[in-house]
Amino acid sequence: MKKLLYLFLFALLALGSCADGSRGELVGVLGRRAWYHPDLYGMLYIPAGGFQMGQSDQDVPWGEYTRMKTVSVQAFYMDQTEISNNEYRQFVYWVRDSIARRILGEEMGEDGWLLPTYDDELQEKDVEEWVLDWRTKLDYRKHLDNEQFPFLASMFLNPSDRFYGRLEIDTRELMFEYYWIDMKEAAVKGRPLVKKISNEAYENDEHPDHRTEMKNGYLPFPQDPTVQRGRDLDLGYRNSKGQNNAIRGHEDRSRFIIKEIINVYPDTLCWIHDFTYSFNEPMTNMYFWHVAYDNYPVVGVTWQQANAFNVWRTQLLNTWRAAQWDTYVQDFRLPTEAEWEYAARGGLDLSPYPWGGPYIRNSRGCFLGNFKPMRGRYMEDGGFHTVEVTSYHPNDYGLYCMAGNVAEWCSTAYDESVYEFSHDLNPQYTYNALDHDPPSMKRKVIRGGSWKDIGYYLQTGTRTYEYQDSAKSYVGYRSVMSYLGRGGPNKDEGGL
Repeated sequence: MKKLLYLFLFALLALGSCADGSRGELVGVLGRRAWYHPDLYGMLYIPAGGFQMGQSDQDVPWGEYTRMKTVSVQAFYMDQTEISNNEYRQFVYWVRDSIARRILGEEMGEDGWLLPTYDDELQEKDVEEWVLDWRTKLDYRKHLDNEQFPFLASMFLNPSDRFYGRLEIDTRELMFEYYWIDMKEAAVKGRPLVKKISNEAYENDEHPDHRTEMKNGYLPFPQDPTVQRGRDLDLGYRNSKGQNNAIRGHEDRSRFIIKEIINVYPDTLCWIHDFTYSFNEPMTNMYFWHVAYDNYPVVGVTWQQANAFNVWRTQLLNTWRAAQWDTYVQDFRLPTEAEWEYAARGGLDLSPYPWGGPYIRNSRGCFLGNFKPMRGRYMEDGGFHTVEVTSYHPNDYGLYCMAGNVAEWCSTAYDESVYEFSHDLNPQYTYNALDHDPPSMKRKVIRGGSWKDIGYYLQTGTRTYEYQDSAKSYVGYRSVMSYLGRGGPNKDEGGL
C-alpha cells in the first residue's frame, strides 16, 4: 500500500513539473514580467555612491559638533523641488473629500459614495466593510443648498465661529487616519518563555526543546520573577533526533501595525508666532490658500504631518498602479540625513555648497540662494520671505533650492554624536518619541537652511534640528523613494 502511495505522489509531481513548463528543471516562477522602474513625475534619479558626510572644511573650535564620516547610500528618487503649497493642498482636499464621502455614505446610503469590499472571510462573519467611491463628483458649491448639506454641516464652522458669516470648512475636522509598520520592532529577536533554574540552565515545562507560544499574556509560571517573557511564536519542528530547526515567527503581527490619526492642515499662524514684534499677518492670511503662492514651498507642517503626507502619496500611487495591474513601488518617505546631504552635493566631493563653489555669490555678485545675506537686508538675494520652488539654478543632480528657501525635514532623529555610532551603510538613527518624552528626544534633523538663516546653514554639511511636533514658517520638506534595482549611474541600462 505504501508503494502505491509513493508511486501516486511521484506521478503527481511529474505531472505538475510538466504542467508548469519547467521540464523538471529549476527555472524559477515563469510568466513574471521584466521590471523597469517607472519615472516618477517631479522626481529625479540619484545614483548610489559614497561620500564624506559632514563639513567639507575643518572647523577646529566646533570640532566636537562637526564630525566627518565616510558613508555609502543606495540609489533613490528625490523630488526635484520642495513640496509646494498646491501639492500639499491636494492632500488636504483628498482628506476633506474622503470625510465628506464617508459621511454621505453613512447618512444617505452607500449608493454613489461607498463601495463594498468583497472579502469572503468578512462576509462569512456578516461584517460589512466599505471603501470610498471616488467616481461620483463632489462639488461643494453645488451641493450646499440641497438635501446633502445638513449631513455635511459638521464639516463647516459653527455660525458663532464664522467671520462675516462666511461658510468655510472647519480645518480642525480634517483628520487623516493612516497606518505604518514598525519594522524595527518586528525585527527584534525574541526570547523563549523559560524558567531559570541555575546560572546557565533554563527549563520549559511544556516544550523542553521549543519556545513557548505566547497567547494573551499567558505565563506557565505565574508570579515567578525568574520567568523570562518571550516575543516569538515557535515555527520550528523537532525531528526524531531531537533537533529543532529553530524557525521563529510572531504570535501577533497586529502589534507591529501602528495606527495614527493626525490633523493635516498646516499651521498658518506660524508666520506670527515665529517672530515677535514683527508684522507677518499678511502671510498668515494668504500664504497657504491664495493662488499667488501656489508654487511656493509649503510651511507650517510638522514632521508627523510630513510623514502622513508620504503615506497618503504612497497609497495614491500604488492604488492607481494596482488598478492598472502594475507592480507596487517603494514607499514615499522623508530622506535620511545621509541621503539628503548626498543629493545636495550633486556628485561634487567636498563641496561646501550645492552649487559647487566656496562662495555664496556668482561672478556678477548675485546671491545664489534665498537666505539672509546681510544684517536686516532680506531682499538682497531677491526674496523677502520664501520664493518659488524652482528659483535659482539647480545643482548638478537637477535639484532646486537644496540651499536656502526653506530648511527641510529629514527622517533622522537628531543626536550630536550620531556620526560616532551610526553605520557607514545607509546610516540612519530613528527614535519614535512619545508625548511624555523629554524635548531632547523629539528633535529631528533639518537641513539646507532657510530664507531667514545666515549662509552657514546653507552649507551641505551643516546640520541642525527642530522638534517633531513643531510647525515653522521656515521649514518644509521633499520626498524620496528608494530605487528598485542595482542603482548605478545609468538608470536606463538597469543601473549599470
